[in-house]
Amino acid sequence: MTEMWAETLEPALAKRITLPKKYNGEMTKAAITEGIESGKVMDIYALMHTMPEVVSGIPKKVPELMEIRIGGGTIMQRFEFALGLLNNEVTLKNVVKSGAYADITAITTGKGTQGPVKRWGISVRKRKHSRGGKKRHIGNLGPWHPHHVRWQVPQMGQMGYQQRTEFNKRILMFGDNGADITPAGGFLHYGVVRNPYVLIKGSIPGPAKRLVRIRPAVRQGEHMERQPAIEHVSIQSKQG
Repeated sequence: MTEMWAETLEPALAKRITLPKKYNGEMTKAAITEGIESGKVMDIYALMHTMPEVVSGIPKKVPELMEIRIGGGTIMQRFEFALGLLNNEVTLKNVVKSGAYADITAITTGKGTQGPVKRWGISVRKRKHSRGGKKRHIGNLGPWHPHHVRWQVPQMGQMGYQQRTEFNKRILMFGDNGADITPAGGFLHYGVVRNPYVLIKGSIPGPAKRLVRIRPAVRQGEHMERQPAIEHVSIQSKQG
């Protein structure tokens, strides 16, 4: 239907999108309210961006944009909640709490074009089967019928640099002083943490310094939320 902008926008946001020059917020708010009352507005979304300039160790100036759906309650309650987010910073503490489970979404580490052995984990041909010079190839492309190569056949292609989501990762702890967790010499390929941080149990997709999106778990199942008891965080050097 329409969109409503904050009164003051970050100057760095102009590097990503074209910002409106003339904008009447009150008129837009009245139009959205009228649309909600008439039933024309079916959903509310919030357009949020990152602030890479406040994160040390990440050589990036252009923010990332994300469109996030506002859920819960009626449409009018969602709209009022979205209005409260304008001109405000939303941190991870506002979304999840310590001990809860979350889903981690990121772009995996790119490995370029790889063969079926590394990409899909098929076996290398043994003995006489590899005498034809095709030791790391598949045996065949499938049956005669259906008369096409099926998508289940493992073949070479792009490996990595794809969006993946890890489900049910436990949030262990939030902190404001990065010196409490930074090992001697800093983290490999990152450096020293000087910003607020979060400890997550398990691995997450992607290399260091890549954008990570965290949301509350959507398929938590039987996982129980309980406050973790962290007794020690090792800060020994990771460089040997």
